[in-house]
Amino acid sequence: MAVSVQKPPSNLWDTVLEHTKSAQDKNTDPSLWAIQLGSRLSSAGVSLPSVELAHLLVSHICWGNHVAIAWKFLEKALTVKIAPPMLVLALLSTRVIPNRQRHPSAYRLYMELLKRHAFTFTSQINGLNYQKIMESIDDVLHLSQIYGLQVSEPGVLLVEFVFTIVWQLLDASLDDEGLLELTPEKKSRWPTRPQEIEIDGPNCFSDRRSDTDLHKSNAEMTNDIIVEFLKSKVTSRILYLARRNMPSHWGSFTQRLRLLVANSPVLRSSKHLTPEVLLQLTSDNRKVLTREGKTNLPQEFHAVLASETMISSACQSQGASSSSLWLPIDLFLEDSMDGSQVAATSAVDTLIGLVKGLQAVNGTSWHNTFLGLWIAALSLVQRERDPREGPVPRLDTCFCMLLSITTLAVTNIIEEEESELMEETEQNPASQRKENQTLERRKDLITSLQLLGDFTGLLTPPQCVVSTANQAAAKAMMFISGLTVNNGYFDSGSMNDMLKNCFGNMRHLIVEACIARNLLDTSAYYWPGYVNSCSNPLPRNVPGQVPGWLSLMKGSPLKPPLVNALIATPASSLAEIEKLYEIALNGSDDEKISAANILCGATLVRGWSIQEHACLFIIGLLTPPVPADYSGSESHLISYAPIFNVLVSGISSIDCVQIFSLHGLVPLLAGVLMPICEVFGSSVPTMSSTLPTGEELSCHTVFSNTFTLLLRLWRFDHPPLEHMMGDLRPTVGAQLCPEYLLLVRNSRLASVGSSAKDRIKSRRVSKLVTFSTEPIIMDSFPKLKLWYQQHQKCICSTLGGLVPGTTVHQIFDALLSMMFRKINRGSQSLTPTTSGSSNSSVSGTDESSIRLKVPAWDILEATPFVLDAALTACAHGQLSPREFATGLKDLADYLPASLGTIVSYFSAEVTRGIWKPAYMNGTDWPSPATNLSIVEQQIKKILAATGVDVPSLSIGASSQATLPLPLAALVSFTITYKLDKASERALQLVGPALNSLATCCPWPCMPIIASLWAQKVRRWSDFLVFSSSQAVFHHNNDAVVQLLKCCFTSTLGLSSSHIHTNGGVGSLLGHGFGSFSNGIAPVAPGFLYLRVHRFVKNAMFLTEEIVSLLMLSVKEIANCGLPREKLEKLKKTKHGMRYGQVSYAAAMARIKFAASLGASLVWLSGGPTLVLYLIKETLPSWFISAHGLEQEDRDSGGKVAMMGGYALAYFAVFSGTFAWGVDSGTPLSARRAKVLSAHLEFIASALDGKISLGCDWATWRAYVSGFVSLLVGCTNKWLKEINVDVLKRLSKGLRQWNEEELALAVLGLGGIGAMGAAAEMIIESQF
Repeated sequence: MAVSVQKPPSNLWDTVLEHTKSAQDKNTDPSLWAIQLGSRLSSAGVSLPSVELAHLLVSHICWGNHVAIAWKFLEKALTVKIAPPMLVLALLSTRVIPNRQRHPSAYRLYMELLKRHAFTFTSQINGLNYQKIMESIDDVLHLSQIYGLQVSEPGVLLVEFVFTIVWQLLDASLDDEGLLELTPEKKSRWPTRPQEIEIDGPNCFSDRRSDTDLHKSNAEMTNDIIVEFLKSKVTSRILYLARRNMPSHWGSFTQRLRLLVANSPVLRSSKHLTPEVLLQLTSDNRKVLTREGKTNLPQEFHAVLASETMISSACQSQGASSSSLWLPIDLFLEDSMDGSQVAATSAVDTLIGLVKGLQAVNGTSWHNTFLGLWIAALSLVQRERDPREGPVPRLDTCFCMLLSITTLAVTNIIEEEESELMEETEQNPASQRKENQTLERRKDLITSLQLLGDFTGLLTPPQCVVSTANQAAAKAMMFISGLTVNNGYFDSGSMNDMLKNCFGNMRHLIVEACIARNLLDTSAYYWPGYVNSCSNPLPRNVPGQVPGWLSLMKGSPLKPPLVNALIATPASSLAEIEKLYEIALNGSDDEKISAANILCGATLVRGWSIQEHACLFIIGLLTPPVPADYSGSESHLISYAPIFNVLVSGISSIDCVQIFSLHGLVPLLAGVLMPICEVFGSSVPTMSSTLPTGEELSCHTVFSNTFTLLLRLWRFDHPPLEHMMGDLRPTVGAQLCPEYLLLVRNSRLASVGSSAKDRIKSRRVSKLVTFSTEPIIMDSFPKLKLWYQQHQKCICSTLGGLVPGTTVHQIFDALLSMMFRKINRGSQSLTPTTSGSSNSSVSGTDESSIRLKVPAWDILEATPFVLDAALTACAHGQLSPREFATGLKDLADYLPASLGTIVSYFSAEVTRGIWKPAYMNGTDWPSPATNLSIVEQQIKKILAATGVDVPSLSIGASSQATLPLPLAALVSFTITYKLDKASERALQLVGPALNSLATCCPWPCMPIIASLWAQKVRRWSDFLVFSSSQAVFHHNNDAVVQLLKCCFTSTLGLSSSHIHTNGGVGSLLGHGFGSFSNGIAPVAPGFLYLRVHRFVKNAMFLTEEIVSLLMLSVKEIANCGLPREKLEKLKKTKHGMRYGQVSYAAAMARIKFAASLGASLVWLSGGPTLVLYLIKETLPSWFISAHGLEQEDRDSGGKVAMMGGYALAYFAVFSGTFAWGVDSGTPLSARRAKVLSAHLEFIASALDGKISLGCDWATWRAYVSGFVSLLVGCTNKWLKEINVDVLKRLSKGLRQWNEEELALAVLGLGGIGAMGAAAEMIIESQF
């Protein structure tokens, strides 16, 4: 606190100067002089130590009184604290260092003062004039101007002062040895040589210029003091703060230091100082602020933080493997395979954040991290290698995840390292980081792939890629043999026969994918064991070429044989699809269609190395620019109808949509589909074109294909009930709406910048395709917006507003006539009297068809009224269920786009609950009785491993199976479709909607529908039964909790059931669903949970349950999973029992494993929103609430409670890294900062005593210590985002627990704002 004092009169300092000169002439004892002077200044009201006195004494010495007695006076003034040492040293540095050659003795004395007073700051920072002194130092050394920091707190200036003193000494050494000219600036930031205008005073003595020994000893002493600054506990930590918070300045400093080390004869000749010592003291690998040292955390916790090997061995001792570290990756990859969701964000970005977060928290090397990633992706493929049939993503999506998404994630992680170097070089041209440092992650990738060859069980390729894997192995063998390899060579059937014994595996495919992305080169072919001997000799004569990509690149025209070959064979390079793209843009009409077909063929599905480019080219072709000479009245898009239809049809399969989703291109795709829908939906189908296949193509066809694909992109098929649940998390249906997709699309295109990372990424992107960065909004598509508003109104309220005589009413009549023409010929009318159309005279099919030659948007506007009239008629017996279903089929056949409105209307009506039930008796409606009991038994078998009770499906003689009438109508309508390619697109839209809707309806709606569909499509039976099993959890939160408990027990190996004995990822995810030779079998709990969590009504309760299950798991781990009776018996044995019969560190490793599982389940269940709720609400509430401590924990001295605290610490940090990543400056980091600040505010308040806690004190202390240690040691970038006041309060609370080192680390890593407080704490604690 600054004290206000009266400014002493100017003549006081004249008196002081005269007194000093007199004492100097009399050779007065310095101590006496200092005591007298201090007394005089105090009497005059001068606050000591005095800033003015420091200026006066230094000015007195330099250079008119450069005599020994004057220096003694100065040193004594510092000793008795009447002059501030730091200010005196700052003043002397600006006077003495530039004149060190002329006055070597003064330089020597200055360095002596440094040794005595530059390493002790405690009294100085606690003095009354501390702030004034630091401001004066700032004025003298121009610190704020040189370093450019916006913060000018005294502590920050202190860091700058220490850094400056060391830098001045370094520049002096460089100057003395003639090395300063070799620096980029060619000079020092501070004067190192005398100014021309500075001339010695007449009374100044001059040191002997010939005193070379003094100069030499000064040079050596300068280097010694630099080392002392870098080694001293206090100053080294202060300099560490400069290193962290002023990286560009620190880079310049270390560059100069390396220059000195490399070229200094003085340093090389030193007997007690080596160049290596200096380099080591400034190395980036030197950890000055760590989480160890004085922290009172158990050694085992530090071991878990630091030792990857220990974790692996501990997990293995309990039946798990080192892959346990990467369990969250396994769960994410499996969750991404769920075809019921379409993501707006790239799986590449999510995977990068997940991998980097795990690498940081686990503290693993990058080669082990990459190895864990490859193993997880390969495990995904092995789980899906023999999938059951059904409308779900299959192996094509799995291979996209392994060979495209995972490889792209690795590419970005490696390129990120290179972009950081590039940015560092741009910001600090003086940086001389060694080039080989940029290759570290590449080297780690190579190591991981070499080690991957040992995992033979994961490398067996599924049958569909055996040939591709064999070709990859043959390619390597031929390369080693010196043969030229190209695609055409492998297109030859004879070559495939000759190389059939060259057995390839999944590693060959991964290596080829990495080579294609320039992550590896062909030296990989020479790895030991990579190429096995081939039983057949390699042919030396290359067979004749068959049509293939080489032919295309040589200019061959796109004739049918070549087109068919290219459709079936994926492109292998960007140049090949660029060639195809140019043909699609500039070729003839037939060539354009052929090119579009090729692009949507094997290149899209299996061109893993260029898959994202294929997607972008397809999107580019869907958004052609307006021709410069176009002058037509209609949209220019109309003329592109044939190629649009080919492209949209080509990417409509389940796997293709999932591929676009995984690459994060759904928003971009939606943005180009919307204009097509708007234009073609507004066009009158007066004419159609004929495709080469003979198919008639109308604007209705193009619109329907495009519109149904667009609907699937935002997953509108999820029932409206989701919008009304009040769920915490944004549901898929609510989140992926058209506005959201456009918002993401606009944001993504606008965020493409010119950073080093963006520039490196741009190297991989084709220059042929570009997208407008102009934002797109829903108002640009009025017809689409109108339909969407009608869709939302249908959800919220019943229909109304059909006005007689309007165009909508006329279309309404025409649609009814077309759909129910047989009934219309009779006396019945389906039109409600309220509609005003009961007197309609329309009855003929021809006339109704003529009247329906209107834009598709107009038909869709009338469709809800038609459906409402038909459903009402069916409810009143005017329309039979069969006639109703047939009429719906006629409507969907006429305009397939109406499927969207059909789903929208029936979903809304089901959730309204106003319709009477339909009896599925086999007379009016189809009956499920034939195999309903079989479905029940199969559901029970699927859930057998979970212990969940399945509600009975048995229907007695007095009761019949029922469905809500709208649901019965919808399922009867879907059954009218044949399961063929023609109906595929319709079922891909309606099927997921029916599944979601039935799951949300009362039990047993979903099993009934599964029974009905299984009767029609038996090969889908297993899939339908599995879908039915998921409905059990939607209606019963207790079942969800039981499933979660089973996930924990199976993963940790805590269950007595034989299926979970080993634990680990294998027990959690099993073999997926499909790899069973004897029909239905129990499904692993983790795999089942990943398919049901989206149907949980309210995700909020999941966080509380997962926390409870985590704490229960901690207890069981501590007791080795033994029941209490057996545990008590073991305790009574001769040798007693250690926790878990294993070391404490091993138990901690398993607890960390449990925490990563819990965090993964929270994140996957509700995304960042649920993680926010966990950290802001659930955890604070848990700590505040009382939790009983059982007797066995009391007997153990609170070990279980303490372990529980560490488990929660890992749980919270894992959750945060999964949701928001570990990097700063990302879109998610701003939200992370708010959440983390609130949580640390809670911790700080509890430490201050402002919040009363109900949990065990050992749990709380372990949680806080563990959580903060993880922040410091693993995610320290987070701390820079936290409010400085919160960090200071947290640090203060930790110091009260004697966690001095941890408290310092919190401030030291808190950024520039906390740097001053950190420096002052370093000084006060004297670390």
